[in-house]
Amino acid sequence: MAGPAAVRRRGRCCGALLVLPALLVSWAACQAPPVPAAQPPPDGAELRVERRFVPESCPRAVRRGDFVRYHYLGSFPDGTRFDSSYDRGSTFNVFVGKGQLIAGMDQALVGMCVNERRFVQIPPKLAYGSEGVSGVIPPNAVLHFDVLLVDLWNSEDEVQVQTYFKPEKCPRTVQVSDFVRYHYNGTFLDGTLFDSSHNRMRTYDTYVGIGWLIPGMDQGLLGMCVGEKRIITIPPFLAYGEEGDGKEIPGQASLVFDVVLLDLHNPKDGIAIENQHVPESCERRSQAGDFLRYHYNGTLLDGTLFDSSYSRNRTYDTYVGQGYVIAGMDEGLLGVCTGEKRRIIIPPHLGYGEEGRGKIPGSAVLVFDIHVVDFHNPSDSVSITVNYKPSNCTVLSKKGDYLKYHYNASLLDGTLLDSTHSLGKTYNIVLGSGQVVVGMDMGLQDMCVGERRTVVIPPHLGYGEDGVEGEVPGSAVLVFDIELLELVSGLPEGYMFVWNGEVSPNLFEEIDQNHDGEVLLEEFSEYIQAQVDSGKGKLAPGFDFEKIVKNMFTNQDRDGNGKVTAEEFKLKDQEAKEGHDEL
Repeated sequence: MAGPAAVRRRGRCCGALLVLPALLVSWAACQAPPVPAAQPPPDGAELRVERRFVPESCPRAVRRGDFVRYHYLGSFPDGTRFDSSYDRGSTFNVFVGKGQLIAGMDQALVGMCVNERRFVQIPPKLAYGSEGVSGVIPPNAVLHFDVLLVDLWNSEDEVQVQTYFKPEKCPRTVQVSDFVRYHYNGTFLDGTLFDSSHNRMRTYDTYVGIGWLIPGMDQGLLGMCVGEKRIITIPPFLAYGEEGDGKEIPGQASLVFDVVLLDLHNPKDGIAIENQHVPESCERRSQAGDFLRYHYNGTLLDGTLFDSSYSRNRTYDTYVGQGYVIAGMDEGLLGVCTGEKRRIIIPPHLGYGEEGRGKIPGSAVLVFDIHVVDFHNPSDSVSITVNYKPSNCTVLSKKGDYLKYHYNASLLDGTLLDSTHSLGKTYNIVLGSGQVVVGMDMGLQDMCVGERRTVVIPPHLGYGEDGVEGEVPGSAVLVFDIELLELVSGLPEGYMFVWNGEVSPNLFEEIDQNHDGEVLLEEFSEYIQAQVDSGKGKLAPGFDFEKIVKNMFTNQDRDGNGKVTAEEFKLKDQEAKEGHDEL
């Protein structure tokens, strides 16, 4: 046996320059006596661990001293099952490396990840040995375990916070005693969902840091911004502990909350105002009792739109400081200028409270971006600003005068409503006759030809709450830029016709052209027209001739038979004595 075998050994060691690593060990021992080859241990004599599934992400592996929750199937090498956590419907929960497990399982669990699955073969010396477990494990039994790790934590763990989205702007973060509204998905460490506010389509609303939450969530929410998204991992001793919640959460379970913060306020908060645009000229600011017209977009703190006046194409019109709107808006609308844009942030106790309203959830912070279109006070009168007055300004407009003027009409925010310039003709009225709104009648008083003025008319002297459909909004303050071009003096108040000279003592006979003792409308009209044409008489300017004449005739026709007799006919000075109104 020493011959050929020795030659081969010498050939491998000393003759050929072989470099296989397994054979390089024998080089220094060329002259050593041969060593018998090692025999493999019998099957099942050693601990064997086979990793059958390893998750892609394994942020943490089991170490000695950790607490684990796992499922398992226990069987003998022939496949006979002797135990299963699945059959009991609960995981096996235990500390690792503290002698609470058979030695083989204590070793096999070390280094395992959550959601990892391992096949473990444990020899008798690391299991139940030569004694076994009466009625369950026979002596010297090799045990097979199919293990799935569900949970892992350590008594020294703290709450873990991982922020995966944070808004660029974060003006405020969650502090102790703040009230928050947030959505969440709650899972176990293995990803199993146990609860979700999204499924209920309703946020979770609570105070932070005062014991309304499990301690770990109280800690995990601190420092969050509205719109921030974070994952909060909570060990069981900062969650529901050994007992769980008695429903979905088992004892000793680590919890993972994927949270997005939607809302944040403190009961001590007042409103917050952010000025976005303030006009350079602000002659007047709103006060309690004023009536405002404004546009707005209403959103929640996370940007969710719940209402907009723009979508209705109509301003919101209200009194301020008198309880017509929510308390926060009542306060936020004070001190604004026409044309101003501001953001008003209103905490729920100054908004719609715990109950909410419509699309507004309970306990919601409200954000209003407003644009003030106009405002006025019910005690306001017409405002007149003279922009130009000619040097010769002796003849001033008065009630009854016939006026021709140009105007541009706009709202307080500058929106153009109408313009005579675009029509290419003047606007003509008899002042004080009700042909225009009351405020315009007032604004045109005491004006001379060539004068230019700006007249601001509050709605109660303009078109009121209803406005003019399609033209003038309800409750709108109106601004008229006016230039008076022509003035024809009117008649004294109460007169539609006056004589420029002496009145004929035989006036009735002159009108009664056929001398039948009766004057018909046609005769009356022809006579008045002749007096006006000859300059002997004058009609009130600005009115329709036929309407004036018919009105005068009707006043003379006392019995309403369509004829005026000498007995019925009377002049103005005669009527005054009898309490009538005539020529």
